[in-house]
Amino acid sequence: MTICVFGASSEAIDKEYIEAGERFGEMLAQHGDALVFGAGKYGLMGALARGADRSGGRIIGVIPNFFEDKNVTYTHCELIKTETMRERKAIMEDISDGFVIMPGGIGTFEEFFEILTLRQLSRHTKPIAVYNVGGYYDPMINMINSSIAADFMSPSVNKLFSVSSDPDEILNYMHKFVPFSYDKYGER
Repeated sequence: MTICVFGASSEAIDKEYIEAGERFGEMLAQHGDALVFGAGKYGLMGALARGADRSGGRIIGVIPNFFEDKNVTYTHCELIKTETMRERKAIMEDISDGFVIMPGGIGTFEEFFEILTLRQLSRHTKPIAVYNVGGYYDPMINMINSSIAADFMSPSVNKLFSVSSDPDEILNYMHKFVPFSYDKYGER
């Protein structure tokens, strides 16, 4: 399975997240899964790649050309270079069989909500899992549930992704996922 993992690029984050990223990268490789990521060498992106690399995993990094002069690219992987961030995300979405969201900032939030929106609109039927390391995503899950309670979202949106703080559960969900159809407009 080819699994895209979105996550932080910051080195300033707590070591707990870095360790979780390295371990998850190792687990992906040990399960025979390829890692697709944003090709950054710092933060969770770098941690995932280092973990997968240590365990002999296949690593595919997708990065826009304008990052080249910033010295942020993890180069010990198959690199796909793009012109824009939009092209980067489109390639990551196309070549991946599923998506795992690890802790991150605005870019990771945007990636999660875009992939969730595409799923809700039936543009893909791939699994989406939120790896909730240390309860990081509890506030976001509460926000989604508040939106459901206020009728801005259907309760069925929660069927479109899984949330767990256990990496084994995340991988089990990804591997056992059975695609299903979802009709956002049939909910009304």
